[in-house]
Amino acid sequence: MKLVKAHAYGNDFLLVDRSAVAGVSDLPALARRACDRHHGVGADGLVVVEPTEAGARTALFNQDGSVAEVSGNGVRCVAVWLAHERGLRPGAGLTILTAAGPKALSMLEADPARPTHRHRFRAAMGQPEGLRRQDLEVAGGIVPAVILRVGNPQCVVLGPLTAERLETIGGGLAVHPAFPEGTNVELALVEAPDRVRILIWERGVGPTEASGTGACAAAVAAAAYGGAHREVDVISPGGTQRVEWNADGIWLSGWAELVANVDWLDV
Repeated sequence: MKLVKAHAYGNDFLLVDRSAVAGVSDLPALARRACDRHHGVGADGLVVVEPTEAGARTALFNQDGSVAEVSGNGVRCVAVWLAHERGLRPGAGLTILTAAGPKALSMLEADPARPTHRHRFRAAMGQPEGLRRQDLEVAGGIVPAVILRVGNPQCVVLGPLTAERLETIGGGLAVHPAFPEGTNVELALVEAPDRVRILIWERGVGPTEASGTGACAAAVAAAAYGGAHREVDVISPGGTQRVEWNADGIWLSGWAELVANVDWLDV
C-alpha cells in the first residue's frame, strides 16, 4: 500500500488514496498501526483522499483511530500533495471536502528551496460556532475556558504556558464530561495584540507541534476575550501560522510539505 507522509509545522499526516484502501474493512485499525511512532510509520493522523476535479474528498482518522471532522494542517497536507501531483502553481485554487464541510484553499507561493514539495496556502476555515466562556473543573481546580467549534470542538485556556500545565489540564479537558465527543485543547498566551503563543493537546493524539484548527480557535478566543487583534500570528512549538478572523469567517495561512513516499507492508 502506497502512503505519502506530509506535515505542516510538525503536525504530520499519512495520506492514502481511497482506491488503495478499497479492500480495507477496518480503517481505524489501519490508522492506529500506521500512525504508531514505534511500530508503524508514525503520524498524528491518517487521511484517506479521494481526488476530485476541484480538489479532493477526505476522511480523517486520529492517531488512536478515532474519527476527526477536519484538520487545518491536514487539508494543507492534502493540498500540497495534489499541487505536486497536478503541477499546480501559485494562484491555483483547491477545494478539500471534509466532514466539517468544504474548505477552499488558494496556493500562495512555493518554497524556493523545495519548489515542488513545500507550498504555502491560505484556507477558508468557516465561521466559529458556539463561542462562549465556561468554568470547568479539572485536575482538582476550576479552569476558566473558552469553548467553540471551528469545524471541530475546541477548548482554549487563556493564560500561562508551560508543558507541566498542559500535561496537568490538557488531557483532562480533552475528555471532560462537558465534551461528549472529546475536544482539542489549547493553552494560549496573548504576547502582543498581534501575537498569540499556544501549546496544544489534540484529541485522539495528545501534545502536538502544531494545529491549524487549534490556531484558529486560539486566535478567536484571544480576540474575543484576551485583547488580541482579529489578525494575529499564532506561534506553536512547530512554527508560526497566520490567522485572520473577518466578517466572512476565519482564514488560516501557512505552509505544508511532502516528506516521503512510503511502501506500507502491514496490510
